Amino acid sequence: MEERLQKYMASCGVASRRKCEEIILAGKVKVNGVLVNEVGTKVNPLEDVVEYEGKIISKEENKVYIMLNKPEGYISSVKDEKGRDTILDIVKVKERVYPIGRLDYDSSGLLLLTNDGEIYNKIIHPSVEIVKKYIAVVNGEITDNDIRKFEVGIDIGDYITAPAELKIISYDRDISTIEIGIHEGKNRQIRKMCAVINHEVLSLKRISMGQLKLGYLKRGEYRNLDKEEISYITNL
Repeated sequence: MEERLQKYMASCGVASRRKCEEIILAGKVKVNGVLVNEVGTKVNPLEDVVEYEGKIISKEENKVYIMLNKPEGYISSVKDEKGRDTILDIVKVKERVYPIGRLDYDSSGLLLLTNDGEIYNKIIHPSVEIVKKYIAVVNGEITDNDIRKFEVGIDIGDYITAPAELKIISYDRDISTIEIGIHEGKNRQIRKMCAVINHEVLSLKRISMGQLKLGYLKRGEYRNLDKEEISYITNL
């Protein structure tokens, strides 16, 4: 049975389907020895030989789903042009995995990695509104007005955020610890939202994505998702 080349590449664990389209357009893929640079190309996995960067790729028989407690100081990608440490300097598995979404270089917490392109595309699709919760430590005291602004949406410059949750956990010596819940994932969104209400983020940690909880997983540690967690992300 034929399928689109980018879908096949994603199922082989190369990258997300969208990233695979970019790879194809960049002329890095061959099918049966012939360079292909059109995303509409179809392949038969049982008959065609697909090469990426000179290596034959095939579907991963063993799908893996990993939860990492990402420390600060790591890039949420498989490689970095500036030579900085990436999450693959922490997660050591034989499968070629890539992160589902991102956490900033200076943020920590729950990050998912997989070699399952279908799951990747399902989770990041805009129609799947998974609430992601964070613990943030910020300067200053959070007011009721700050909470209302989060609840109605905040203009962060080029974008007005969707309604978000903000709960106060504690306040001491002009430092607030808060819980924030959003279902979007714009670049540095929480830091920008807090900046608008004049509260600089001192630290930021993601603690959950929908029903997936970081729990007691220590910083820098990772584990495979259990059957219930895999069922949850599969049925989103």
